[in-house]
Formats: sequence, C-alpha cells, structure tokens
Amino acid sequence: MQYKSEEEKQQVVLYNLQRADKTLKEAILLANNQFRNGCANRLYYAAYYVVNALLMAHGIVTKTHSGTKSSFSQHFVKTGKFDKTYGRLLSGLFDSRQKGDYENIFAYDADSVLPLFEPVAEMITLIEIEIRASN
Repeated sequence: MQYKSEEEKQQVVLYNLQRADKTLKEAILLANNQFRNGCANRLYYAAYYVVNALLMAHGIVTKTHSGTKSSFSQHFVKTGKFDKTYGRLLSGLFDSRQKGDYENIFAYDADSVLPLFEPVAEMITLIEIEIRASN
C-alpha cells in the first residue's frame, strides 16, 4: 500500500494498534461469556492487527495472513528483534482460529484459550513499544 504522506501512514499504524487493543477486549468479553471459539478468533486478530501495525510502521506491505506471518518471522523474529515464541504464538493463534472457525464440530475449552491472554497482551505491548521507538 502506498501512503500519500507519512502522516497518513502513522494514522493507519495507530488505527491498527487501537484495533489490536479493542479486539483483545472483545476476546475477554467472549471468554467471560463462554464463547471460546469466538475468543480464539479475537485473540488471533488482536495479534494479527498489532503485527500488521508493526509491518506497516516499517514499510512492509502484506496482502495475506500467510504473508503477514512470514514477514513478521523474516523481519522481526529471525533477526532477533522479537523472540521466536512470538512467531510461534502468531502461527499457533492462526491455526486455532482456523480450527475454531472452520471445523464442523469443534469447541475450545477454557484451558485452551485462557492461557493465551497473557502472551497476546505481552506481544501487543512489546510491539507498541517497538513502533514508538522506531518513530
């Protein structure tokens, strides 16, 4: 995506950061109301939005979820800027979302989704810090 200005790019990055935070809050509401497949979906998207913000902030454009995962790995995990646990987290969340959204008969339980909140929240915080430091 080509931005008209640096200000427009910063607005899109900020929008994605806000989306990540809001989507994490949606995941909490879903978990609290026992909608765990929806919770897994929102946890993935919270991580996806924050990773997209990071990539955009660094001028990296992706068009697919797979492209986002591989670009994050290539530019930030393999370079050591982020621990490989975050690359695995994003991939695992993607797989969880796929399973919860598309398998005919499948339901996550609390033990499957609740432990994911802390690492997703941590990932969001670390990426927000990285974006602010790079500006």
